[in-house]
Amino acid sequence: MSQYEQVEAVLRDEFAGIHPASTVTRCIQAAHHGAVEVTGHAYPGLVERIARRHLQVLATATES
Repeated sequence: MSQYEQVEAVLRDEFAGIHPASTVTRCIQAAHHGAVEVTGHAYPGLVERIARRHLQVLATATES
């Protein structure tokens, strides 16, 4: 399992019942892209933190 697959598995479990797996995947892809654009690297820990925050904000926005 690659490092990003591990991140995806963790976030899918964390947000199960809140977001579909496809949303988690898209947030991880966006976080990866953003990390590379800003820092030149996409370390799995950074990608996980960015994607988690995106998913938290999205969950809050859809509660309203």
